[in-house]
Amino acid sequence: MKILEAEGLNKHFGGLAATSHVDLEVRQGEILGLIGPNGAGKTTLFNLLSGALKPDSGMIRFKGIDLAGLKPHQISRMGIARTFQSVKVFSRMSVFNNVLLGHLFGRGHSTASGVARKETAEILKFVELSELHDLRATDLILANQKRLEVARALATDPDLLLLDEVMAGLAPTEIAQAMELVKKIRDRGVTIVMIEHVMKAIMSICDRIVVLHHGEKIAEGTPEEIVRNKTVIEVYLGE
Repeated sequence: MKILEAEGLNKHFGGLAATSHVDLEVRQGEILGLIGPNGAGKTTLFNLLSGALKPDSGMIRFKGIDLAGLKPHQISRMGIARTFQSVKVFSRMSVFNNVLLGHLFGRGHSTASGVARKETAEILKFVELSELHDLRATDLILANQKRLEVARALATDPDLLLLDEVMAGLAPTEIAQAMELVKKIRDRGVTIVMIEHVMKAIMSICDRIVVLHHGEKIAEGTPEEIVRNKTVIEVYLGE
């Protein structure tokens, strides 16, 4: 079953085509990887899906509903959450309050103080940040800031989570932990699309992979199919 469909997405910045006639299908319950060289249009595509940018042309449907004209907060409350390539936490707020804010913003949640705080604590436990809940977000190491951003996104109660380079800059042990977290999130029933340059992660945990280059989709398939694709090898993976 398709949870999200995009057809013919075009976005230009001046004379540069950031995305060009991109079609995308996301199946409910899968982990879909999005890869390609820097400047390929991956984050632009996320910005289009989340409403941060409006396409010049093309269509996006989420659970059968056309997202045209909707603002980011409206799309979020329909069930799409995201993280960012550069971590965007509320640095002076505590870890707990960062996630509590996401909970209060999210769809269908109680604003009753006791309920909100209980559910926030449960999310922090899920992402293994409970012991750090009183720290300011700025005092966390990078790996935990990324984990906090994921927790805040989960607090909005998404059906679809867009992860933008959640493993970038992490040590090998931290990457392994992040991979396990992504799989745990999928096991909760959340569909995931992830941009990532860490090929070990992409090839290990993704069900399917889409490859962008110069704003165009050049390949799509299982990890096994992608690593054998001659075009992908030439423009991105290398021999």
